[in-house]
Amino acid sequence: MHSHTRRALFSVTVFLATCALLGSLINRNVAAQSATDESTLRDDLHDFTNVYALVEQNYAEKLDGDKVDKAIYDGAIPAMLHVLDPHSNFYDPKAFAQMREDQHGKYYGVGMSIQPQPDPTAKNGMKIVVLAPFEGTPSYRAGIRPGDVIVAIDGKSTTGMDSVMVASLLKGPKGTHVSVTMQREGSPKPLVFDLTRDEIPRYSVDLAFMIRPGIGYIHITNFMETTSREVGDALDKFGDIHGLVIDLRGNPGGLLNEAVNTADKFLQKGQIVVSQHGRAFPDQVYRVGHGEQGPHFPIVVLVNRNTASAAEIVSGALQDHDRALIVGETTFGKGLVQTVFQTSDNTGLALTTYHYYTPSGRLIQRNYDHVSLYDYYYVRDDVPTNNADREVKLTDSGRTVYGGGGITPDEKIAQPQANTFQDNMLRNYAFFNFTRSYLANRAITRDFTVDDAVMQQFKNFLKSQQIDYTDADLNSNLDWVKSNIKAEIFTSQFGQLEGLKVRAEWDPQIAKALTFLPEAQALADRSVKADQKTTASLTQ
Repeated sequence: MHSHTRRALFSVTVFLATCALLGSLINRNVAAQSATDESTLRDDLHDFTNVYALVEQNYAEKLDGDKVDKAIYDGAIPAMLHVLDPHSNFYDPKAFAQMREDQHGKYYGVGMSIQPQPDPTAKNGMKIVVLAPFEGTPSYRAGIRPGDVIVAIDGKSTTGMDSVMVASLLKGPKGTHVSVTMQREGSPKPLVFDLTRDEIPRYSVDLAFMIRPGIGYIHITNFMETTSREVGDALDKFGDIHGLVIDLRGNPGGLLNEAVNTADKFLQKGQIVVSQHGRAFPDQVYRVGHGEQGPHFPIVVLVNRNTASAAEIVSGALQDHDRALIVGETTFGKGLVQTVFQTSDNTGLALTTYHYYTPSGRLIQRNYDHVSLYDYYYVRDDVPTNNADREVKLTDSGRTVYGGGGITPDEKIAQPQANTFQDNMLRNYAFFNFTRSYLANRAITRDFTVDDAVMQQFKNFLKSQQIDYTDADLNSNLDWVKSNIKAEIFTSQFGQLEGLKVRAEWDPQIAKALTFLPEAQALADRSVKADQKTTASLTQ
């Protein structure tokens, strides 16, 4: 048996042994595993190795190292876990390292987001383009711009590379140098940048600003080790506000403790944020440790169908305690908690160990029985259309809320649907590429607006690139077009943060969410009265 095969089978054996260990933990109230259980495990391992040996000996093609890894890491182990539930998962060494990096909220590199774009002259038909340098990073300080094409790294051509390969070459130990060669529109020859790698923070609060006078806006992309601190910093920066919109759209979740610490900033000391119930470990109840500081302002939380897990914990806690008005779409519905166990060779097992419940006692997990993994994540036909069969619970002030199938918003805001014209503009990178052309020989000031002259230049650009459109298309999507042009130009001229602000200020869902602040104020008043009533009953 080849050494690579032995290593693969060893990995599987360690993995299954880890599962057996977890099983013994789950059944730790029993003095010891029965002999029957141990015999069954040995038989299962023996069956697996026999099947693998048959595959290795008789498969039509030779199983090289990559195919072995793929069969084990992408096939056998994930398939076993997904039989249990959609969220238990196995991480191979590369994925495990990436997960840890994402949780820490930092990495070492040069600080830029990149993306492959079509290029008929390239070997693989693609080129690697800089979307934006992150502000304050080596790339930003060196003057790298959105639209720059990465043609070489340390003298090695990027032809044929994908964005993952390019990103891995740009990363490296802090203080080391990397030479990046860029092709820039309007520049007669390539530009070479000597960059010194540094610690690159990944902010989970990528945007926090006063979206209206006295009204703060915070967008949280995920929950990692720095999230609650970032939210606290944003609130401190806002100062005395009289309203807040928290945007959790597309937030996939993250670290449970950071969700609890974030909710802590808006609830009262002692209130329950979330509770966990499982079979392997004691039940846990997470309560507010410090509580809201400063004035009691109204809060609107904006969610959508891709708001999940830790983000649902926050929105569910604020809804159950009547602290925020939840608006948008019904959320994803992930009420399962995974514990990450490190196994061999820097691999990891994320195993579901708990169900979590909101303060009112809701389990918001969607049904996944007899549902394919693809349908569970992407089709979502099981999103509740009525509440007749759903679990009914009450908030602190007596409002009705429902369990199962995600967090139901108090007020619905539909997701705007893109049309054919919009899809065509984005598919052809029309706004991004127009910005490169527009700023090639000019600079703008912050009072820039997309006027008729800019629109005419945009039309000319579309024609030069043979991107189909009609005047009727432009006129019926004029606000959307102008917003995208301005956002891309501001990103290139002033940095990614300013581009995000432009998009938020135009966003129709955010604009609608702001109109619900009076209802959020009434809800905030109700929550204060409910807290006072609870306090009074406890002191009697």
